[in-house]
Amino acid sequence: MILQPDRSIVHMDLDSFFVSVELLRHPELKGKPLIIGGSGDRGVVASCSYEARKFGIHSAMSSKMARLLCPHAIWIRGDMEEYSKQSQLVRQIINEKAPLYEQASIDEFYLDITGMDKFFGNVKWTNELRQFIIKNSGLPISYGLSINKTVSKVATNESKPNGQLHIPFGTEKSFLAPLPVERMPMVGKKTAEQLHQVGVTDIRTLSAMPMRLMESMLGKNGIVLWQRANAIDPTPLEPYSERKSISTETTFEQDSIDVKMFKSRLLKMVEELCFDLRKENFLTGTLTVKLKYSNFDTETKQCSFSYTSSDAVLMEKVTELFEKLYNRRLLVRLIGVRLSNLVHGSYQITLFDDPKKTINLYSAMDKIRLKYGSDAVGRALKSGS
Repeated sequence: MILQPDRSIVHMDLDSFFVSVELLRHPELKGKPLIIGGSGDRGVVASCSYEARKFGIHSAMSSKMARLLCPHAIWIRGDMEEYSKQSQLVRQIINEKAPLYEQASIDEFYLDITGMDKFFGNVKWTNELRQFIIKNSGLPISYGLSINKTVSKVATNESKPNGQLHIPFGTEKSFLAPLPVERMPMVGKKTAEQLHQVGVTDIRTLSAMPMRLMESMLGKNGIVLWQRANAIDPTPLEPYSERKSISTETTFEQDSIDVKMFKSRLLKMVEELCFDLRKENFLTGTLTVKLKYSNFDTETKQCSFSYTSSDAVLMEKVTELFEKLYNRRLLVRLIGVRLSNLVHGSYQITLFDDPKKTINLYSAMDKIRLKYGSDAVGRALKSGS
C-alpha cells in the first residue's frame, strides 16, 4: 500500500557541504584528506572529505581519534559565516525555481514539484535545477526523486557523491527492500541494535514485520518506521520562512535589585532558548540582553559571535552582557533575552566549539525535554553573586 501516488518530492543535499565550501576557497586541497572541526584533544570532527572517510573518519568522531586514524589529514577550523552565505545562495536559486520547498538544514532541501510533470517532466526539470545549482554555486549536490520524503532522502544518500536517482512510481518498496536498516531515516545506532536482536537487518524484513510488534518494541516510532519501510510517508513539506529572532522576557511581581536572581533567570532563559533553537534547527549569531527599570527606562546591550546553539557559549555571553549593562543599581521590573541573526543549521556546526561530551549531554537533555516537556530537565545553574 502506498499513500498519495500523485506526489513528486525531491530531496537535495549538498555533498560534504563544509568541505565543498572550503575547496571553493582552497582548490589546491582537492583530493586530500580534509577535516573540518577542532583539532585539539577535546575537539570533534564536524565534517570530512571522502578522502578522509577512507580512513574511517566520520562526523562527531573525536579529533584525537581522527588524528590517530589519519595523521596526515589537513585540519580547518571552519567558517560558519561563509557556510551560511553559500547555503543562502543555493536557497535563493531553489526559491526562484521551485513552486514549494522546505529547508531541512543548512545543506538539505525538500521540494514538492507535484504536477510539474504535465509541463516539464519532473526528472528533466530536477536534472536541470541540479546542474544550474552546480554551475552557479560551484558546489556538488545530489538528489533523490520519488513519491515522498523518506524514499527521496534514501535515494539521495544512495546517489552520493554528486549524483542523482529517480525512483519511479510503484518501485519504491523494491528499491528500499535490499538496503540495510541503518539506511532508513530514524534508525540510529540504538534502534539498529534493537532490530538486529530480533533478526531484522534489511528493510525488506522490517517491512514484513507485524506493525503491532514494531509498536511494542519502539512505541509510536515503531509504527512510523514500519510505514516508512513500506514506502508510506504522507509527511507534508513545511514551506520555508525566514525567522529573524527568538526571545523571552519576564516581568517581576515586585521590582528588585537581586543581582544573583537576575543572573539565574537569564541563564535559565538562555537554556530554554537554546533548546528551542536546536529543536527548530536554527543557530544564532547575535545575543541581546534587555533591562527595564522601575521608572520604565529600558536599556539593551548586544554582542555578535560565530553561529552557535550551544548553552555553554551563550550562557557565558549573557552573563558578560548583563554585568556590562546593569551598572545603575536601580530597581528592575523586567529582564529579557533575544537571540537574532538566525540561520538554518544542525547542531553539528557547533562541534567547532564544544567537546563531544558536551554535545552528548545536550542531545540527552533535549530528548528528555521533547518527551516530557521543556521543564523536565535543566542544569544546576550557578549564577554567581
